[in-house]
Amino acid sequence: MIARYFSRRRSARWLGLVALATGLLCAQEPVRAASWPEKPIVFVVPSAAGGSPDVLSRVMANELSKILGVAIVIDNKPGAAGNIGIMQIKGKPADGYTIGYGNVNTLAVNRALFKRLPYDVDKDLVPVAQAFNVYNALVVRNESPYRNAADLIAAARKAPGKLSFGAPGVGTTGHMGGELFRSMAGLDVLFVSYNGGPAALQDLLGGRIDYMFANSSEVEPLIGSGKLRSLGVSSLRRLPLLPNVPTLDEAGLKGYETVVWGGIVAPRGTPKEVVDKLNAAVQTALQSSAVRDGFARLGAEPAGGSPEDFQKLMARETARWGRIIDKAGIEKLD
Repeated sequence: MIARYFSRRRSARWLGLVALATGLLCAQEPVRAASWPEKPIVFVVPSAAGGSPDVLSRVMANELSKILGVAIVIDNKPGAAGNIGIMQIKGKPADGYTIGYGNVNTLAVNRALFKRLPYDVDKDLVPVAQAFNVYNALVVRNESPYRNAADLIAAARKAPGKLSFGAPGVGTTGHMGGELFRSMAGLDVLFVSYNGGPAALQDLLGGRIDYMFANSSEVEPLIGSGKLRSLGVSSLRRLPLLPNVPTLDEAGLKGYETVVWGGIVAPRGTPKEVVDKLNAAVQTALQSSAVRDGFARLGAEPAGGSPEDFQKLMARETARWGRIIDKAGIEKLD
């Protein structure tokens, strides 16, 4: 009996120590969140170095590093339509020391385009803030007979199935913007998928495809040098980067708009205090001349807003592109 008594006492003491330790850990969590960040932050970019998402992310990361007082290290994880990079973000501890870039493709289009995704945007990620909007330009080679969007639409209607457009992969904004253009204009045209934007542009310049929708900042030098002609831009108002190019809404496709938006996400479970502190840093960065000038050179417009605003944008865009994909009869990807 005495042995059982002491055994019970040892058990009770051990349980008490466990409870005390657990309580201390819980009590310390707000302190750790409040003192964040205390070490470098890894910023995962689900695309290759040198591309528009990478360069825009670096502009933002450089300013965030100054504001937060720690280094921010870019980690490029390209592949699988951005899914590899998002999986990298999802799989890291939710401690605020891994954040990443998410955009219209990885946070909206892919959800409607793939039969199964290796991540669930709503369950695996937490939105931090939208950072920017970028727009595409509808371009043809300079020798093309099409002087404006109306010429291109008329030619496509006159010869169904003859004209073609290209994009750097299925589900990219170049592809989705082209499908929206095809749907709104009532066209029968051929889509050609390429392994990257340079290959598509090379075939456009060589006359092997007739037109494409491409990032405005990437094609602006080719437009300026006279190699390409822009027939319209995908924004609802003219772009400072291409002020003489009409919007497709102006050209007669009322309401046409495709936005290549991007922002910052973190693993689900990241403390709210950390998310709020990072969101505040993003808002400050977006007001800086370094970010505004850097974005302007790349044809991007600062966005901003709360995590809730970013969540609503993702939901709206997922539903919108889902409707476009269904209407276009695009086969879902495995």
